Amino acid sequence: MISNLSRHHIAEVTRQALQEGLIREEDTAVLFQDLDYLAARIAYLTSCFPPTTLHGLAIKSNPLLRILEHTRKLGTGVEAATAGEIHIALKAGYLPDRIVFDSPVKTLSDLRFALETGIHLNCDNLDELKRVDSLLKKMHSTSTIGIRINPQVGVGSILESSVAGEYSKFGVPVTGKRKELEEAFLSYPWLTGVHLHVGSQGCAMELLVNGVGVLYDFALLINEKRKTKNEKPISIFDIGGGLPISYFSDQAPPLMEDYVAALKDRAPGLFQGTGAQRHRGTKAQGHNTHKLTTSPPNWRIITEFGRWVYGNSGWTVSRVEYVKRDPGVLTAMIHVGADLFVRECLNPADWHHEYSVLDAQGRLKEGVDDLPYHIAGPLCFAGDIVARDVPLPPVEEGDSIVIHDTGGYTFSMWSRYNSRQTPRILGVREGKLLVLKERERLEEVVEFWE
Repeated sequence: MISNLSRHHIAEVTRQALQEGLIREEDTAVLFQDLDYLAARIAYLTSCFPPTTLHGLAIKSNPLLRILEHTRKLGTGVEAATAGEIHIALKAGYLPDRIVFDSPVKTLSDLRFALETGIHLNCDNLDELKRVDSLLKKMHSTSTIGIRINPQVGVGSILESSVAGEYSKFGVPVTGKRKELEEAFLSYPWLTGVHLHVGSQGCAMELLVNGVGVLYDFALLINEKRKTKNEKPISIFDIGGGLPISYFSDQAPPLMEDYVAALKDRAPGLFQGTGAQRHRGTKAQGHNTHKLTTSPPNWRIITEFGRWVYGNSGWTVSRVEYVKRDPGVLTAMIHVGADLFVRECLNPADWHHEYSVLDAQGRLKEGVDDLPYHIAGPLCFAGDIVARDVPLPPVEEGDSIVIHDTGGYTFSMWSRYNSRQTPRILGVREGKLLVLKERERLEEVVEFWE
């Protein structure tokens, strides 16, 4: 399927919103979500994995209730990083066994609620396992339980989004705490899952595959030992997310089918329902390739894609309020900045978007102005610059700047600094526009601070 929505499609939908009065005078910025693209993206994802796979879409990427209701109807699960996200998922109609809970700092009440509700629980550390064990001795739970393990395979090109280096705040290091991990799996019969996440944008496909491979080898060895104790094997394998997307229409991202093919080669038992087949690794790769004689039951794979599902499905349109003309540079002053694009403003070396310009009627502007543009937001600090030195067509007051590929990790990271109103969010499905979330009223802004 296509990676990026075309600027002509974006202009057409935006123009339709203008014509239908869905972008009002007060709507200085509007977010769009293409629900048809989102459905196609999810269908593509599910076609690449076994039908028993639970695709736990990362709520933190896009927690809009109407979006979650849409994805639930498409057969997905969700991944929650907080108790708040769990309750959003339940409100959207997700059944507990379709929810994966991954917070690294779960309280006792968080754990108790997850276990009472029957949510799949990924523990983050060894002490959390002790808490779970204590709770399970006092209650019955239908939850399945795993533990997050850091495969320690290295970091990607964006350090802040890499979580599988020698040190990580997440999970238990597979090398440094290997003995303790083995003891945990042999001490807790209810611990039947493993979980990893190598990182997100900036992590090469090979790095992700290597991380899965490390845990696959570890899980098979543990299953050998669990069999000698007549305990259930590890049978749940949560591979996390992280496959990068492209924020540029002329750069092709890795294909999901290529990623799955590489996983099948490195960890074939995950896809064939048996752990008996192992990757024929080389000594240089450090894989333990001794022959196994036991086979666990069919594996259940869990994925946790967020950016890959949502990122390319949306865009943001903001009215140009002023154009400042200074020697050597022009500045387009718009109504979103670090409140919506915190990563782009604070780490511009790693986070980028494509930009287009629409006139007041929503028509695409062409050409390139003599000088590049800074695109500046409305917040009161100097770093509130969404992008610098961007070649754009001539921009005038009343035009709109389109920021492409903002369907994930934008509105979910909204900042309350300067008490800006959250913008209206529109969805498009089968050519029809609908309001997914209304623009925040000033009274609601005040109520937030009460």
